[in-house]
This record gives sequence, structure tokens and C-alpha cells, in this order.
Amino acid sequence: MQIDEAAAVRRVMNLMAVRGGSGQEAGVCSRIQDELRRAGVPDSAMHIDSACRRSPIGGNTGNLIVRLKGTRRGPRRLLMAHMDTVPLAVDSEPVQDGDWIRPRSPDTALGADDRSGCAVVLTAVLELLRQGLPHPPLTLLFTVQEEVGLIGARLLAHGKLGNPQLCFNWDGRDPADLIIGAVGATYVDVCISGIASHAGVHPEAGVNAAVVAAVATSRLHREGWHGQVVQGRSRGTSNIGIVRGGSATNVVMPEMTVRAEARSHSRAFRSRIVRAYRRAFQEAAGDVKNADGQTASVTVTEDTRYEPFRIPRSAAAVKAAIAAVRACGIRPRTSVCDGGLDANWMTAHGFPTVTLGCGQYHIHTVDERLHIPEFLAACRIAGTLAQG
Repeated sequence: MQIDEAAAVRRVMNLMAVRGGSGQEAGVCSRIQDELRRAGVPDSAMHIDSACRRSPIGGNTGNLIVRLKGTRRGPRRLLMAHMDTVPLAVDSEPVQDGDWIRPRSPDTALGADDRSGCAVVLTAVLELLRQGLPHPPLTLLFTVQEEVGLIGARLLAHGKLGNPQLCFNWDGRDPADLIIGAVGATYVDVCISGIASHAGVHPEAGVNAAVVAAVATSRLHREGWHGQVVQGRSRGTSNIGIVRGGSATNVVMPEMTVRAEARSHSRAFRSRIVRAYRRAFQEAAGDVKNADGQTASVTVTEDTRYEPFRIPRSAAAVKAAIAAVRACGIRPRTSVCDGGLDANWMTAHGFPTVTLGCGQYHIHTVDERLHIPEFLAACRIAGTLAQG
């Protein structure tokens, strides 16, 4: 497909400049709807679901679902991307610098993750409509709250999608890299209840929650359950990322909360990692005692955010993606990744989804950049897939 490259670059820069962190995507949603309306898409084809009303963080809009009738027969195809950015990119001012787009400020990220994906999907469909090209029935999906645990995709009103048979997601770097699998992840929340006492007068009467956490963390590290986790042939990762506790240095810390995550391509091995965390904190609580032999107590809760998936190379969506990449003069390859994607939940909902890149570099950092040639290649690939 031939595309208006200058218009595509303007589109992605405009989208990256719209404020819209997780839960605050309404402005992005409105911008996308406005572009579709100007291209002749009626409001009746657009639906915003209730994901934000069911989300644990709330939000000012749900997922945007757009269903377009086909101009020829064929299985319905779905093209998708997520609308939210990480907090570091909320105040992005994109500027073009040769073949790259970068943030104007050295203190912000760019927001190419994933506004470039939104621009890819928009560009593909707007070019179809502008050029009057034939296409099968299409569904466009713009999700919310991806960056905070794939919440939009998890709570998606997937019955509104029109039962697409081939699904494609844009979120990543290399347009030639077709991601057909990803890890699953479980959050582990630990609440440690110790015993407060005056740290200067009677420290021996207290049970310090921080010491319990330190003993447990040390054990996890020593036994190989923290960081890169390798046990025999099984592999995964875990990380303690959030620790909160204490209010004064003269009080033996009575409470601490710890949040960790465990990831693996194997559900069973991820469960083993979580069990190791539970055991480490429970045993540490019993090991740390005050002068009277009293101990802390711990409560461990688990929240599986998404399960792993793997789409076979023989699947129709994978074959179609490979053919589209080749048709655009690029050599495709398939891969699996160690991060979560909206495709995790799409696949769990019964819509196996291939994820493709669109030129994003150094995401979630102030060094984030968008490579324009790769972004434009992604637009052409998306247009080829949309045409069927």
C-alpha cells in the first residue's frame, strides 16, 4: 500500500502530544474519533465500552471499538494498539530530528509507546478510505490502561468486536518482528505485621517488620528465586519493586508492605516462584522474635495479571502477518517476549493476536525515540493486512 508519509508523520506527532496517561485517555480517544469522522466513519460505527467503570483505578474513558463494513467478502480482521502512556511521557512535546522523532525536553519520554501503534492503525484505515481500496470487514480497537497491567484488554467488552478471525496488535520496535508469544505475570503482595516499641528505650520489645522483609529477601536471593530465576530447565524472573513502611526512626517499625512480581512462560513454574515468596516471608516472620519470643505475622496475596500464550506458526494470523511483511519487502521473523502485551488477554478471550513493531526505541525512558522509516514501514504493513 502507498501512504501519504508526511500525513502519517504529522498524525503520530499530534497523537504523541496529547496528554493521556493510564486512566486519562479520553483526549486521545476523542482525537482518534475526530480523525475517523473526518474520513467519513459514522458515530454509529464507534463504541466505547465500560472498562473504565470496572477498572480498579477508574478512568475517564473505556476502550474504543470501531467496526467497519467490508467492501468485499472475507473474514473480519482486527487492528489494535493501546492509547495510554507511562507517566514520564504525559508532557511529551515531540520534535522531528532527521529520521527520528524525539522529545523536546530532556526530562520526558516521548510516548511512542504506544501512540505510534495508534497512528499505524489509523493511517492504515484512513488510507484505505481515502484511496477507496477494497477490504474485508474490519474492527479497530484502541485499548486503555495497558501500562498498568493490561487492564483495558482484560476488561474488554469482547462481544462487541464482531468476532474477528485474524487479529494484529502494534506495540514495539521492529516491524519485521512478529511476536507470537509472551510470559504470564503474577503480583505478590505481602503485608508484614510486627510489634511497635520505642526504638531507644525498649527496642528489645519490638519486632521490626523491615527486618522480617530483609531476612525473606536475603533468602530469596540466596536460593535463586529473585531476579533471573533458573531452576533446572525451568526459567522465569521475579522482582521486589515496591516497599513501604515506617514513620519515625525512634519507633521499631510495626508494619511494612512489599509488592513483587513473578513472570514465566510456564504457568506451573510461575506458581513455584510465588510459593517460594510465600514460604520465605512466612518463615522469616517466625525467625524474627522480640525478647518475649513474640513474632510477626504475614499475609500474602496473589493477583495473576495475565497468563502466558503461544500462537503456532501455522495459525492464520501468523501466516497473514508473515505474508504482509514480505509483501512490503521486509524479511519477517517470529519471536516470543518476556513482557506482557494486550495480546495476552486478547488471546485469552479467544482472539489469538500477533504483535508487530512500529519503530519504538528506549521506551519508558527520557531517551525514547521513534524511528520514522520503521514507523512508515509498519503503516504499510498494517495497510496490507487491512486490505486482506
